[in-house]
Amino acid sequence: MLGCLSRGSGKGDVLVGKVRLMSTDGTFPSSPRPLSSRTGSGRDGRIRVAIVFGGRSSEHSISCVTAGGVLGAIDRDRFDVVPIGITRDGRWVRMPDDPESLKLGGQELPEVTDADSYVSFSLEAHSSTVVEVADRKDGGLESLGDIDVVLPLLHGPFGEDGTIQGLFELAEMRYVGCGVLASAMMMDKHWMKVAFEAAGLPVGPYRVITDKAWRIDAEAALESLQGLQFPVFVKPARAGSSFGITKVDTPEGLREAIEAARKHDPKVVVEQGIVGREIECGVLSGHGLEPSRASMPGEIVVADHDFYDFEAKYLSESDVTLSCPAKLPEDVTARLRELAVHAFDAVECEGLARCDFFYTPDGELIINEINTLPGFTPFSMFPSMWAATGLEYSDLITDLIELALERRAGLR
Repeated sequence: MLGCLSRGSGKGDVLVGKVRLMSTDGTFPSSPRPLSSRTGSGRDGRIRVAIVFGGRSSEHSISCVTAGGVLGAIDRDRFDVVPIGITRDGRWVRMPDDPESLKLGGQELPEVTDADSYVSFSLEAHSSTVVEVADRKDGGLESLGDIDVVLPLLHGPFGEDGTIQGLFELAEMRYVGCGVLASAMMMDKHWMKVAFEAAGLPVGPYRVITDKAWRIDAEAALESLQGLQFPVFVKPARAGSSFGITKVDTPEGLREAIEAARKHDPKVVVEQGIVGREIECGVLSGHGLEPSRASMPGEIVVADHDFYDFEAKYLSESDVTLSCPAKLPEDVTARLRELAVHAFDAVECEGLARCDFFYTPDGELIINEINTLPGFTPFSMFPSMWAATGLEYSDLITDLIELALERRAGLR
């Protein structure tokens, strides 16, 4: 198939270079560490986890669906949960601990709605990181107690782009996932590709049109795209879930596609279409000084869409086949997993990321993107790849929280 942004082996535990390749026989040598030695701030010494979701981006509802999956699967014997939603206009509110209210339901997508109270994080470094609720009617404060770790499930701008990570860094709060730098770079498809090229990773042909360049001279910006072979994919530089992406087959369609992408982001990336299979690989940090870990790769094949767009991912009943592990030669699987870990480490990702590749007919692997907060619903590719590697959804959540608790706050 013609690839674009996707959502998309031997037995035994093999260490290749610094990449630990997990087996497919149900064993998982780096399963979550026991938390019994940790005394948390929750009931009976449980770890207290703030789950933050929603947000101001176009991926608000997808974040809510992700939160519903996590709330339904998190190990309640180990963790106390404090659900916190962010409305579309940026208000932080306490949410009910109700996974059912955040499920997909036909064409209706869940969202965070406003409430009579709001949530406030203490930004004082070295504090007990108390979270409070202020009632807007009488101004009263109610302490929600200490938070041991934050699990941000925010997709897109103002959540996956380093902004909220910076907030947690400022407060010296431990949190799951990549830090400020990796989050910001990997959210911006322009700088992500610059980083990949600097790390020696194979990248497909592309061009960037900035807001200033487009407003000064749109014709010159269009001329800068000469040299790219059609079809091309026109994408907002800093949006996910395939929002605003258009496949363009002729030069005449470029202007309209760029204007559509600019509704989501003033900066636009235009990528040359690559003929090949779209293969994904999940990566997790190693515990302590252990190397980063690569999952078995997965592949999503969409039969009745030009590419894996938002509708195909979340709304339609299209013929979507999830192949996990992907059917690849063993040597290609090993090479892809090594490349995924190399990319993860090269841009200093932490916690988790999904690395997306094109596998061309001549056997070349080309990196498409790294997603620092991949789709994380129970049916998303990232958890599915780890389940195929021996780490089930609930244990994956535990593993990520433990990684965040191991990581020191502040500079590292």
